[in-house]
Amino acid sequence: MADHLMENYARLPIAPVRGRGCRLEDARGQSWLDFTAGIAVNTLGHAHPALTRAIAEQAGRLLHCSNLYRIPQQEELAARLAAASTLERAFFCNSGAEANEAAIKLARRFFHQQGQSRRTIITALGSFHGRTLATIAATGQEKVKQGFDPLPPGFVHVPFNDLAALEQAVDDTTAAVMLEPIQGEGGVRPAAPDYLAGVRALCDRHGILLILDEVQTGIGRTGTMFAFAQAKIRPDILTLAKGLGGGVPIGAMLAGEEVARAFTPGSHGSTFGGNPLACAAACCVLDQIDRLGLLAHCRTMGARLRQGLERIAATAPAGMPMEVRGRGLLLGLDCGRPVAPIIDAARARGLLLVAAGPEVIRLIPPLIITEEEIDQALAILAAALDDASRTKE
Repeated sequence: MADHLMENYARLPIAPVRGRGCRLEDARGQSWLDFTAGIAVNTLGHAHPALTRAIAEQAGRLLHCSNLYRIPQQEELAARLAAASTLERAFFCNSGAEANEAAIKLARRFFHQQGQSRRTIITALGSFHGRTLATIAATGQEKVKQGFDPLPPGFVHVPFNDLAALEQAVDDTTAAVMLEPIQGEGGVRPAAPDYLAGVRALCDRHGILLILDEVQTGIGRTGTMFAFAQAKIRPDILTLAKGLGGGVPIGAMLAGEEVARAFTPGSHGSTFGGNPLACAAACCVLDQIDRLGLLAHCRTMGARLRQGLERIAATAPAGMPMEVRGRGLLLGLDCGRPVAPIIDAARARGLLLVAAGPEVIRLIPPLIITEEEIDQALAILAAALDDASRTKE
């Protein structure tokens, strides 16, 4: 049946049909410990009872209605995200790419409304902002752009963590700087200490906007609700998706009051964005993050996972120098060699992992992960590295 699917993904030879907590299982009963979480989506793991109940109850009342009408669940979610981020206004959509597309449009529209010609968005080399035409133009990786030209103009890329290069790129056409606090797809590369604060000051100095793409880092993934809190700054525009709905597709673009006013009725929209079902799921995810203390849990489990990865890196086989990067439960193990055989070996032993570039293993388990599951994953990863090392020999 897969013959009728487009070849967008290099699909693996497993087909999970059910999940529970941090484990996935196929129709034959074979199970895997899931350290991919649907690429940082399954905040509460699989089939979490509270999320399942919230979705079922909402589906029994109302799945969807147009944004032409008031949607109480959407208004509640917007208020809760505003309180958590200090950004007063929210626009809801269906994905991270759509959220970033909205952010780009809002930044340009903001200066248009002021009669200024600023339209250029500066982003970082190695970044990843989505798969639409505008967001691949924003992305600082050539591999995602091949064959899709002509791309929308108005994007400039500079080296990540290089404040001087960023300032040199700013001119009187610059509307915004758009960055990920941690480049996820780009190899789990965190912003250097004080870099984001320096970018914030630079944007203020030049009167331009700061857009933070927290599609992957947001909703507790790094141990705080948003990664920007750790830099003690406030962006002008913030984008979210992945973990927000715990598996139900939803994206969000938040902005401060003044910037948000650039969007007026008819200037932008989304048919499905922020419908009752998606917003009920997202509100449930926020409830459970509070009720279960998942921010503190993420920091504790992230530290345990990091320590284990550093032990593995310290005892790596000769010729396999390793580096551990990231924060909270968004960690990367740079193996300095292709990681596909290591990921295959881990899967064969019952652990699902995902790459972040050809040489980095990305570890992004559900935020409900336990100490025992982390220890089990580390043991499997160590064995998989040994398998891959012996295969090489």
